[in-house]
Amino acid sequence: MAAGNQGITLDEAQMKVVKTVSDYFNGLTSLKGSFVQTTSDQKKMKGKFSLLRPGKFRFDYALPSKQIIISDGEYLAIQDLDLRNEDRVALDQTPFRLLLRKDVDLARDAKIMEVQQAEDLVVVALQDKSPDTPGRIKVFLSTKPSIELKEWVTTDAQGIETRVEIAGVARDGKVDSEAFKIQGVNNNPLQLPH
Repeated sequence: MAAGNQGITLDEAQMKVVKTVSDYFNGLTSLKGSFVQTTSDQKKMKGKFSLLRPGKFRFDYALPSKQIIISDGEYLAIQDLDLRNEDRVALDQTPFRLLLRKDVDLARDAKIMEVQQAEDLVVVALQDKSPDTPGRIKVFLSTKPSIELKEWVTTDAQGIETRVEIAGVARDGKVDSEAFKIQGVNNNPLQLPH
């Protein structure tokens, strides 16, 4: 069996890192801040994001993009308000399911593809064990002064990578649960990041 399908065998130190990352996501109620997204062709877009566990998140892209990505816990919708179109997939068919489910246990649910630990950074690359969930996600968390999500890179089924770096992060603050309702693109008011 190729390692690409199995993931790597973890030693004790790596298991500890994976558990630390699982514990971080389990301990998270909400998160909000700003983001910069870099696509594989080096195009950058930025905006504001908010996340509410389990399973809900929203990315509002700054102009000139009129794109919103919303997950209501069940579906993930990518909406383009300029083109008035929407792609919708089940959240369970995305790698985000692993990190945003009610009980995060990456050692149980994910194929661990890579674990790195530096002085102030841990990196874990994951693939869902389910064959119905293509793609991978690699998460980068700083460990000082406390553990905090810094960025992630998703790789889709075609091997195309998208990097998202986050900043100005506020944890466990008030997040409006109404913001995670997926509305049709024709009646979704464009919320511009301030």
